[in-house]
Amino acid sequence: MTNDLYPRAIRNRLQTALTDTPVVCLLGPRQSGKTTLARSLAPDRAYITLDDSAVCQLANDDPEGFVQSMPMQVTLDEVQRAPGLLIAIKSAVDQRRTPGRFLLTGSANLLLLPKVQDSLSGRMEVLHLHPLSMAELHRTPPTFLSTLLEGRFSIQIAESGPDIPGLSDLLCKGGYPEPLRRTLVRARQWHLQYVSAIIQRDVRDIANIHDEDTMSRLIELLAYRTASLLNINNLAQELGVQRETTEKYLSILERLFLIRRLPAWHRNHAKRLIKSPKIHIVDSGLAATLSKLTPADWLTQSTEFGHLLESFVLQQITCQASVLDDELRLTHYRDKDQVEVDIVIEQGRGVWGVEVKKAVTVDTKKDGAGLKRLADRAGKDFRGGVLLYGGNHVLPLDVEKCFACPIGSLWY
Repeated sequence: MTNDLYPRAIRNRLQTALTDTPVVCLLGPRQSGKTTLARSLAPDRAYITLDDSAVCQLANDDPEGFVQSMPMQVTLDEVQRAPGLLIAIKSAVDQRRTPGRFLLTGSANLLLLPKVQDSLSGRMEVLHLHPLSMAELHRTPPTFLSTLLEGRFSIQIAESGPDIPGLSDLLCKGGYPEPLRRTLVRARQWHLQYVSAIIQRDVRDIANIHDEDTMSRLIELLAYRTASLLNINNLAQELGVQRETTEKYLSILERLFLIRRLPAWHRNHAKRLIKSPKIHIVDSGLAATLSKLTPADWLTQSTEFGHLLESFVLQQITCQASVLDDELRLTHYRDKDQVEVDIVIEQGRGVWGVEVKKAVTVDTKKDGAGLKRLADRAGKDFRGGVLLYGGNHVLPLDVEKCFACPIGSLWY
C-alpha cells in the first residue's frame, strides 16, 4: 500500500495551475506524497532534488548559475534547502514567463520566509498537500464540506451500528502513507523515527537551533495537549526555557507542518470571547504515538481520545478545504462561559460550526448548545452546522439548520 495508489484530491488544481502559472509550489510535510504526486503529474519533466547534498551545495553556492543551467521545465524538490533559489527563479521567470516552468516542492512553509511573497507575487501559485485524508484513503469523493456549505444534510436512519474499533485504528495510524502499510506497532516506530529525523535535519535547515532535546520534549507536550488552548507560558515553564524560546520553537514546528494553530473566532463587538488559539498536532497518528495512546485505550482514555478525534476531524476538513476554489477560514469558538464550538468555518460572511463528540449517542436538545451560541453570535450570517459523533444516524439538532452526523460522513 503506497501513496501513489491513492487519488490525491489536490491533483486537478495542481494540473490547472501548471497550465497558466510560471511557478507552482506544492508545500506540505515530509513523507506526505509531494514527490510522488509531482513526478506522476509530469513524468517527462526534468527532476532535481535538493535532498542530494552535492546538488544542494551547488544551489546554495551559486543560485543564479544553478537556475540558468536548468532545463526549461523542471521539478525542483525540497526547495526550502536552498532558499536563495527563489530570487534566482524570479529573475528567470521575468526573462521568460512560460506557464508551468517551475514546479517546486517544499517541506517547510516558504511563505514565512522574508521577501518570498513579494519576490514571487503574481508569478507563483502555492498549493498544500496534506497527509492522506480518509476520503483519499477510502477512494471516495470528498463531499462532506460541500454538503455542509450547501446545506444538503438531511435525516437518515442507518440499519447497522458504527465501527468504533475501526475508528480508533484510523486515528492511531493517521494519514502519512508509509505507516499505513505497516502493523500498528511498526507504524508507531515509523512515527518516532520520523519526528527524530525532522528535528535532527530539517530544523537545522530552516533555523540555527541545535537543542534537539527541548524541541523533542516540546512536540511531545503538544501531543498531550492537542486540541487544547495554547498556553505558551505554561509550556515554557514545563520546558524550563524562556517564553520567547518556546514561541520560536512553536513557529518552527508550525513551519514544518507538524503543528497547526487554530485561531479564535471573534467579531469586534464580542468582548466575552476567548481570544487564545488552539494547538493541534497535524496528524492524529503522530499525536497518538507521541502521547502513547493505542486503540485499546479508546474506552479508558476517553478525554484524551476526544481531543485526538477533534484534531483528526480538523485535519479532514483542512484537506477538503484545500481543494475548493473559494478560500475558507477555519477558527474555533470559545467564550467565557466555557461554551465552545470546535471548528468554525467562514466563507465570505457566511459562518458554519462543526462540533466533535466521541460518544455513540447524541442528545439532540442539549448537545447543540455550542452551535446555538455560535448561531446567536453570528446572527444572520450563521448558515448551519454539524455535530460529528460516533453514532450512525443523521439527526436534526434543536438548532436551526444543524444536524448530528456520523464521523464517517467525512469520507462517505
